[in-house]
Amino acid sequence: MAVTSTTAPDGAHTAVCGRRIRERTLGQAGSPEPVPHGLVELIAKEIAAHCGHRPLKSFRMAMGWTVAEAVKAAHDLVDRENLRKVGLTERSWKDWEAGRAPSPEYQDLLCRLLCTGPVQLGLAADYTPRPAWADSPDSAKLPAGPADAQTGLEEVAVTKRRTALMLTGLALATPANAARALDQAAAEAMEFTRQAEASSLGAGTLDHLDRAVTDFNDAYSVKPPQQVFADALDYRRKVDALLKAQHTHEQGRELFAYAGWLSELLAWLAHDLGSPQTGLAFANDAFVHGQQAGHGELCAWAMDAAASINLYEHRPDRALDAARRGLTQAPSTHPLTVRLHAQAARAAAADGDADRFTASLRAAENAHRFLPVRMAHRFGLDPLPLADYALTSYPATAFIWLGQAENARQHAEHALQVYEAAPAASRSPSREAIARIDLALAHALLGAPADAVALGTEALDSDRVVDSVRNRANDLTTYLARRYPGHSAAGELRERLTTLSIPA
Repeated sequence: MAVTSTTAPDGAHTAVCGRRIRERTLGQAGSPEPVPHGLVELIAKEIAAHCGHRPLKSFRMAMGWTVAEAVKAAHDLVDRENLRKVGLTERSWKDWEAGRAPSPEYQDLLCRLLCTGPVQLGLAADYTPRPAWADSPDSAKLPAGPADAQTGLEEVAVTKRRTALMLTGLALATPANAARALDQAAAEAMEFTRQAEASSLGAGTLDHLDRAVTDFNDAYSVKPPQQVFADALDYRRKVDALLKAQHTHEQGRELFAYAGWLSELLAWLAHDLGSPQTGLAFANDAFVHGQQAGHGELCAWAMDAAASINLYEHRPDRALDAARRGLTQAPSTHPLTVRLHAQAARAAAADGDADRFTASLRAAENAHRFLPVRMAHRFGLDPLPLADYALTSYPATAFIWLGQAENARQHAEHALQVYEAAPAASRSPSREAIARIDLALAHALLGAPADAVALGTEALDSDRVVDSVRNRANDLTTYLARRYPGHSAAGELRERLTTLSIPA
């Protein structure tokens, strides 16, 4: 059934037009409650195509909201998930729908609210390459684009009407006609099955993606971050192309998961390269794709990355929000639960809240006691040691921020021992460098600037001086300059830091 356009005197489509498209599409889909996110996106695309609205307005109308209702829903989301309070108004929302770009903070809120990404909302460009993926023998062949959503829905509607008429007529039909009708229904059932199993993915595509993500994780600590970022982003685009191609429902869930894992890695790499905005965008993308895949652990890893990035950007309130959000998704006996409680402890320390720091650290220690003896590896990585690192390195940093130098020294020394005892293949030069800087700061606080400079120099000798290492080294040199203004070696360390660049 075609939608009759309802236009205002100036020729623009009115809200009634979008409402009719939404009601018609929901009716054809069986009026599901709640409405699946995928169906909302489909409705938004139809509204945009038919009415010419921008993506954000199309998504709002697909949700069935007025501007006032959308603003209220955003404030409700902020309250429900304990996010930082915002001053969102109807005027701001209308400005965004008219084409004005929201700030990164509001972009993140809109993506959370509408359960989609910035590209889908028209807030970012889509650089997905259109050619087929042919990088390896296992690579998937991307098919021609599917028929548009409008045509697909009309075909479904026609089939429903035809089937309904056929079944209604069975009661009055002759036995021969009834048999023919049932034979036709059997043929339709077989066609339904064929469509459910239809896929353009090559036989080895998912295995190839698993190997690729494993290789990227192996390369993370040993190869230049710029190189790994470029390669991982290329694969992330390829997975996006596969998601837009024909695949089964089960394959779709796996593709959503691989997309999320790649975005989680890209979040950390962007953080290493000094781009927090990019890092947070990929962390949010990983969370959304984890939700679509039904993968709570992936969602928790994404929020672990977001917590760290926000801490280094001096936003402890947002770091705490991310840690809490991750804890709602992390399995209770997984090392992530330890890490996220420890992240919350760091956020509390950064905010100067010693009591909340103590409570969160205690929660991390309690969770650590219930970890299993062994765990399945994630893309070749054993996640158990990550909990040990979080209980040593994170408190060391937190005690520095709280001014508790002796506690910081003890935890930093323990963190270095844990890192140095790890197998060579799993050691992280950047984590070790940060632990040395924490220990250096502890010595500086305790009145030993020479030891602090020596440890800081060792940290800057690391094979992987990424932005987080530079960030903490700047904390060290700034403190040394203030506390020990005449110390020549401290001045030399600061000069050396200014000459270092992020590895290309």
